This record gives sequence, C-alpha cells and structure tokens, in this order.
Amino acid sequence: MTQHRPLRVAIVGTGFSGLGMAIRLKQEGEHDFVLLERASDIGGTWRDNTYPGCRCDVPSHLYSFSFAPNPNWSSTFSPQPEILDYLRETASRHGVLPHVSFDTELEAAEWDEEDQLWRIETSKEAITADILIAAQGPLSDPSLPAVQGIESF
Repeated sequence: MTQHRPLRVAIVGTGFSGLGMAIRLKQEGEHDFVLLERASDIGGTWRDNTYPGCRCDVPSHLYSFSFAPNPNWSSTFSPQPEILDYLRETASRHGVLPHVSFDTELEAAEWDEEDQLWRIETSKEAITADILIAAQGPLSDPSLPAVQGIESF
C-alpha cells in the first residue's frame, strides 16, 4: 500500500543519530516524520551489542546529548544497559517514540528525480518522503569472530 502524500522526513535507525535528528526536528516544529526501526525497540548499537562488559569507551558525560545531559552516570565509562536506558528515557521525554515504526526494515530507497522525492520500500509498506536520512550506525550489526565457543559467549 503506497502512501498518497509524502512524509517530510524519513529517518533510518533509532540509535543516537536517528533519535538526535528526530528530537531536533521536533524542536524546530517539524512533526511530519517517521523513524524506521528494524527491531522492536530503540537503541541501535546499544540495543544490539550486549556482550559481557559492554560499555562506552568515551567518557559518559561526553556521550550524552548536549540538550539532555545526564549528571547521574554511574561511572566514567558507562555500561551498555545504562546507555540504552538513557536513550529510551530521552526519546520518551522528547516525544519521538510515537514517530517510530518498529519492526520495519528498509529494503530499498530510490530518488525520483521527476517527482523530487524518495520512494522507499520497507518490510511493511512503501512510503515516500521529501528527505531521507540514513542514521543507521556501522556498529548496529555485531561482528563476531570465528572462534570456537563464540555462540555461548
């Protein structure tokens, strides 16, 4: 089912980049956007990477959105669950969760020169948008080495 009216913006991914962009759009008064998220939760790499000891390698106070500082980080290099909770809370507080289309994977996107818009195929439907923002991070797909016993690590 194709959407008749194009969205203003489609954002791919709900990690730091996608959520930050969505929040900024709302701050600027833009509400005609969708975040396409292939999983059933937000968080990007902080949702997908859950190995023992997973934590940020950047000091936590620097790893916060400037508009949403977190003075309560538990350590200088915060653990993965705490960062994921920060993302969930920030997205909720700034009202972007209703814009997320969960379990929706981007399958194809093509610029339509004649109509001046993006034609986007997802795992759920076809949509169109004036602007397409690729905010999926390079670390969203864990890369596991070929090591014996990795499946139980």
